[in-house]
Amino acid sequence: MTKIAENKNSKETVVVVGMGVVGLPAALLLAQASYNVIGVDINKDVVNLLSKGVLPAHIKETELQELLQDSQIQKNFHVQLIPNQANSFIVAVPTPLDSSGKRADLSFLKRASESITPYLKKGNLVVIESTIPPLTCRRFVKPILEKSGLKVGWDILLAHCPERVLPGNIYHEIIHNDRIIGGVNKESSQRAKKLYSSFVKGEMYITDDVTAELCKLMENTYRDVNIALANEFSSVAEGLGIDSKEAIKLSNKHPRVNILNPGIGVGGHCIPIDPWFIYEVDEKNSTLIATARKINDEMPKKIAGKIREAVGKNKKAKIVALGASYKADTADLRESPAVRIVEILRGDGFNVDHYDPLIPAYQWHKDLLTALQRANLLVVLVPHTMILSEIHKHKSEIKHILGDSNILFF
Repeated sequence: MTKIAENKNSKETVVVVGMGVVGLPAALLLAQASYNVIGVDINKDVVNLLSKGVLPAHIKETELQELLQDSQIQKNFHVQLIPNQANSFIVAVPTPLDSSGKRADLSFLKRASESITPYLKKGNLVVIESTIPPLTCRRFVKPILEKSGLKVGWDILLAHCPERVLPGNIYHEIIHNDRIIGGVNKESSQRAKKLYSSFVKGEMYITDDVTAELCKLMENTYRDVNIALANEFSSVAEGLGIDSKEAIKLSNKHPRVNILNPGIGVGGHCIPIDPWFIYEVDEKNSTLIATARKINDEMPKKIAGKIREAVGKNKKAKIVALGASYKADTADLRESPAVRIVEILRGDGFNVDHYDPLIPAYQWHKDLLTALQRANLLVVLVPHTMILSEIHKHKSEIKHILGDSNILFF
């Protein structure tokens, strides 16, 4: 585990609002750097678990568990339901899509910002880590904070420092990834940079808040557009009756081409959501972004259609779908296209047994062969290493149960 150099002279207090996969790691590393850190969460169960030195079930990170149980960090880290007065405040709460599916739901951010406003005093720094549409700091957060009677940019400082972590590798990435520091003014940026430099070893790039907001969205939109391109290439190739993966593989022999592999759709809390935040602020200039989003959103329906064709009209056929998470080798179900595919098939009346060895709620059977009993079709939606290993290990038994043509890999 990387040792963060202690900030021996620091007596400053930092309040971190939101004890999820973004806020909790930041809070623990600030506590390791000798800040007095108060973690805040509205979920009583999360507060109780963290107070006992136990990670919530949805955070599976060995290094974070070690930090949480470190005696020195425990002296500096406390968890509670409401904020306190502090020198700095970090807000790291979710920003999902609203019910229309095309705009940011800022209700969590609103509640978090309002919760710290009564505790603000002159000289405080507020950092927003939540992923947000451009201009949110200036037009949404700033007016809330100024209800304190303090003026942002003069009495208190405000910056947007978007997170860049990947679940499963959070500890390494929060320390070593480069960070964008976007303040509403130069002083805000410098104060935020000083705070993050207590544990970040990557480069820190100073910019303004709106640029920082857009950069975060551009990063995930870049991925979404490229995935959509691969999925569209796949559809065209299949329409021509050729192997799409072979065509992509050969195209990638070009020295300046790197087409991604097509898939079943896009999941997780970032890529399927963030592009809509750009579209929200500028529909006119976001036509490619919106089209890519629609292509990827349609993929579960397309995959469900292929499975439906493989089964034919026999709705009594038993389909075993493997993998429920949004990507391989994780247990993260957020926005999972695999879950959506199964929902579509079940909604059409098909008998689908959804099994994932990495997720307790989907461990209906003790192993793969047990799941395949009396099955007519095996569909690999998420290629976990464990699943592929089991398929290879029991290849002959699976062939005996299903035959040669009743296995689909996506």
